[in-house]
Amino acid sequence: MAPPSQRSLDGAIIAVIGITGGLGSAIAQVLTERGATVIGASRSAGTTESDTIALDLRDPDAGTALVEAAISRHGRLDGVINAAGIVAFGDLTDTDDVVIEEVFLTDVLGPLWLIKRVAATLAESKGFILNISAVVAEAPMPSMAAYSAAKAALAAAAVSLRRELRRQGVTVIDARPPHTETGLATRPVAGAAPRLAEGLDPMSVAMRIVDAIQHGETEIASTQFT
Repeated sequence: MAPPSQRSLDGAIIAVIGITGGLGSAIAQVLTERGATVIGASRSAGTTESDTIALDLRDPDAGTALVEAAISRHGRLDGVINAAGIVAFGDLTDTDDVVIEEVFLTDVLGPLWLIKRVAATLAESKGFILNISAVVAEAPMPSMAAYSAAKAALAAAAVSLRRELRRQGVTVIDARPPHTETGLATRPVAGAAPRLAEGLDPMSVAMRIVDAIQHGETEIASTQFT
């Protein structure tokens, strides 16, 4: 049996929200290689694959749909990784109100609605929730006010939820990777990305995140990624 601080992924049922993204797909690959069964979920996911579901974080009932899919297919849910998100660039004064709302809806409200609805099921399995915020939660950037604020809010929520869900046996993990070459910066909902230094390789970030899950870590600061 693994030590109490360790989590075995062998046979675990883990949902990856945003599985079609550069980081979500890498995380799913690492999880599978380490013995987990992955339920993929994405706004753009097709429904023809047996363990892929279409799921929109902007829908308050997305978490209910995820739980129903996991229970009907596998009888349980052991973990949820939120690797979904959108980004917008540009000065706040030049950013449309609808864009600001969309960033917060996808990057903050949606994840909180999801957690609210999956927590009870994860309590049954003593599972985990992992949110991927970002380095901007630690060091907000100019021309990224909405995105920085949204990611900081998500990181703050993780601190609160870690305490709220501890008695239920649910682990809450906050991962704040530096800029990673996922392609997200090339698909902003508004504006254009500033010139960025070369980011980290998504697979190395994915491996670090999965290591944290297995080792019982609850926080991965930006400086802990290499």
